[in-house]
Amino acid sequence: MRRSSRLKETREETTREGADRGLDELPTDGRGLLGSVKYNMRKSLDLDQEGCYLQPGKKECLEECGFNATAKTIFIIHGWTMSGMFESWMHKLVSALMQRETDANVVVVDWIAMAQQLYPDAVNHTHDVGLDIAGMLNWLQDEQQLPLDNVHLIGYSLGAHVAGYAGTFVRGSIGRITGLDPAGPMFEGVEEAKRLSPDDADFVDVLHTYTREALGVSIGIQQPIGDIDIYPNGGDVQPGCALGDVLAVAGNFMAVMKCEHERAVHLFVDSLMNKDHMSFAYQCTGPERFKKGICLSCRKNRCNNIGYNTRKMRKRRNTKMYLKTRADMPFGGYHYQMKMHVFNRKQADNADPTFHVKLYGAHNDTENMSVEVPDETIGLNLTNTFLVFTEKDIGDLLKIRLSWEGDSETWNSVWKTIKKNWWAWNTKPTKPVLAVRRIRVKAGETQKKFTFCAQDPATTEISPGDSLTFVKCRDGWEVKPRKRLPM
Repeated sequence: MRRSSRLKETREETTREGADRGLDELPTDGRGLLGSVKYNMRKSLDLDQEGCYLQPGKKECLEECGFNATAKTIFIIHGWTMSGMFESWMHKLVSALMQRETDANVVVVDWIAMAQQLYPDAVNHTHDVGLDIAGMLNWLQDEQQLPLDNVHLIGYSLGAHVAGYAGTFVRGSIGRITGLDPAGPMFEGVEEAKRLSPDDADFVDVLHTYTREALGVSIGIQQPIGDIDIYPNGGDVQPGCALGDVLAVAGNFMAVMKCEHERAVHLFVDSLMNKDHMSFAYQCTGPERFKKGICLSCRKNRCNNIGYNTRKMRKRRNTKMYLKTRADMPFGGYHYQMKMHVFNRKQADNADPTFHVKLYGAHNDTENMSVEVPDETIGLNLTNTFLVFTEKDIGDLLKIRLSWEGDSETWNSVWKTIKKNWWAWNTKPTKPVLAVRRIRVKAGETQKKFTFCAQDPATTEISPGDSLTFVKCRDGWEVKPRKRLPM
């Protein structure tokens, strides 16, 4: 949503009462525009305990609630709800924020009365709720000289677009808005004035965790709508949210959607709770390139922390960033780019290899992991680049074990083998052989680069089912990062 020239147009879309007064004269009689939006300032980590309510026009509540205008002010804005109650994630987010920012004013924006309606009706209320929040912030500026650059709005689902409207209508510019999987239906592809956009705050960062389409719509918005848009696991299937994983616990399909949509909140909570185990995201043009391991550079601000720790960069719009995560908290893992030239040997023309790697580190070793190739085909006599993700910190990488298997079970492969050996039916078929001489590795989290060579230089060939061990080359190279990673 942009301010400037669109204010007149946007003002016409407000309630007639609000439009007649103008944006700088929002009601301050304690009712707000709607009387149904409540501002619950938290004093206890337990949401079951009643908080202290801020009410525009009532100065005494500021002292009663202990509002500190010089500290950070964080508004948490929920989305559409069917239960009429705060969902469990709200308790976790409030608790994590209050523990991380002990002096901050943490305010829960309660608009459940309007959010607990048919989805289209709740969408229509986002505009008015955003206007009401802007009225609250304007009043705090008047009464407490609240600096807006200390204000952070965190909106989940529909709440992200509510935050966008608040940023449009407030007098001045909010410091930061975080959108946690902003809602997609009725917002995908619409003009910026009617959804969260980069102009709504000095810094707008967005986490997208459910962008997969079903029946032509996506629960979370697919398009980039912030300064930085981060897509964990491509914004697609989130680890631990697969149908089988969720049904085993919850037993219903709605829980699958909830798991992926809500994952954005839990990633944000994780970023608050696990400062020493931060997740990094990497700038990339799309998920397919990222899956190839091409985009693990931190040069020129191409990587960033995710969640609460995301840093504001030079003003850019719609910078897309990607990362892989674990299924549980802490969600952060470790990314490796691997490059290897696969040489074709002995009847491997029709090989369709699936590679497996096992990484040996100074602290831990990984299991044998299948290498994911986005286009599902390893290029023979070509250099292949791919991404390897480990869930635990294995320390400095010491050696790599590489193996492969072919698509030997398919009828097509069997028939080709029969034809090749038709005239030598009584001889044992020759196994296809591939060769790899070296593997180049770049660690995303440390930005270090290494070259690994076959442990036995005379043996670089691998048959299906066999393995080859690679160690750091004697003449190998290591490149350390030029500067420290973002913290």
